[in-house]
Amino acid sequence: MGCSVVVTGGAGFIGSHLVDRLVRGGFEVTVLDNLSTGKLENVKHHFDDGGFRFVKGDVQDRRAVEEALKGAEAVFHLAAITSVPYSFKHPDVTRQVNIDGTRNLLKASLRCGVDRFIYVSTCAVYGEPEYLPIDEKHPARPISPYAESKLEAERLCREFQETYGLKTTVLRPFNVYGLGMRNDQYGGVIARFIERLRIGKPPIIYGDGEQTRDFVHVEDAVRAMILALESEKAVGRTFNVATGSQTSINRLAQLIIDLFGAKGIKPKHRKARVGDVRYSYADIQEAKAI
Repeated sequence: MGCSVVVTGGAGFIGSHLVDRLVRGGFEVTVLDNLSTGKLENVKHHFDDGGFRFVKGDVQDRRAVEEALKGAEAVFHLAAITSVPYSFKHPDVTRQVNIDGTRNLLKASLRCGVDRFIYVSTCAVYGEPEYLPIDEKHPARPISPYAESKLEAERLCREFQETYGLKTTVLRPFNVYGLGMRNDQYGGVIARFIERLRIGKPPIIYGDGEQTRDFVHVEDAVRAMILALESEKAVGRTFNVATGSQTSINRLAQLIIDLFGAKGIKPKHRKARVGDVRYSYADIQEAKAI
């Protein structure tokens, strides 16, 4: 049997894939999720597993957090408000969940004797790239309340390691895609293209479509998370989670159209959205080195 771990946001897209992999690997898993965006159906197939627990609660709720962290040796913190548009409309709520919630978890981790804390951040902390590929030393200049809150939570993780000795690792996934993804997340352009093609409508591309992204499959992202837990070399460090290659949105749309066999359908282009990063792909040498 593996060690006892907590996955916050474990009923969400990435979190539920992580839970599946952990359970298969023999870990004792507790999921803490308030089900605001996560779905119970994503984890209910584990309810009969002896080493699985589900705690419905918010990361801001001290009592729920301490209930979830009882006996835990490690925490994977994925619970967050991840919608960029929502963060612009509700910046205060975004900060409360993403910053105050993380602080609450870090404090509880100290009280409960947690050994390792893996924080799942985002590539959005980099903002508009100054150079490509983007390595972990690239300046962090977030351009949304969501990204600002994730960067501040990263700083909290480093503070708790430096001040209290809690072993933390920060991961910055790029555009994660896979089964169960939501269309408002960073890999969500794939989900949106698929949704439209399923009803016979063309994908919508904002701008000229030459903007690029680094798309990483959720199973690869999950593998990186578990490796971060298992490697002592990862303690106190920050890693990009990506493929190190870029794909244009035009190329992506054509690939999905071809997979659907939707001959004759061509993407529709609309005005570029304010705040969209033009080019983005990661340098993953740091992760490869461990």
